[in-house]
Amino acid sequence: MESSVPIAPRPAAPVRPDLPITTAPPVKRERRWSVVALCIILAVLCALGAAAAVTSAGDRAKVLAVARDVPAGQALTAADLTVAEVSSDAALAPVSAADRAGVIGKRPAVGLRKGSLLVASQLDAGTGLGDEKQLVGVQVKRGQVPVGTLAPGDDVLAVTTPAQGAEEAKPSDAPPSSVDAVVVSVSRPDATGTVVVNLAVASADGPMLATRAAQGRIALVREPRRN
Repeated sequence: MESSVPIAPRPAAPVRPDLPITTAPPVKRERRWSVVALCIILAVLCALGAAAAVTSAGDRAKVLAVARDVPAGQALTAADLTVAEVSSDAALAPVSAADRAGVIGKRPAVGLRKGSLLVASQLDAGTGLGDEKQLVGVQVKRGQVPVGTLAPGDDVLAVTTPAQGAEEAKPSDAPPSSVDAVVVSVSRPDATGTVVVNLAVASADGPMLATRAAQGRIALVREPRRN
């Protein structure tokens, strides 16, 4: 008699969930419109800035600038001036570079500083001391003029000194001959310390002072400055 062994049932397979079938396309990411708008604004600003720079560069003008310090009253020379380019500005009135030839020889009413722009209001026609004055150039050596103290506008006495080789006159109480003058300009000293001082004097004194200056018989004494 055959023995019967019970056969264990096979485990049931796990139930797989049914997956929905769809044909819809994948969902796209939402665009960040604020970032896009910001980029557009920045691009517009850059374009405006570039246009402003080009416009500003096109509005630049050539004007005159001071190449070195010039004291008041000293006639301008070509070496005193240089050309600079600046943006057009209604608040400024620098002299145009095209007017350079007409500026040379004019005398500034104030001292000019190296690197500054030349303005028409700084220039004074003539000496600024009146038409009744004569201008005399006096070359004086070291010891005949105060060192480094004379400035345009100073009142001075142009004192006549004895001629070289002349016999010394007897002492007297009479003061030496002198001429009242006003300093218009002072040149830079040369290697020996000699300077040329332009003096404005009365018409009656101009010829005599020029004669004594040609003989080297003039010494300058600066008067006290007025406050």
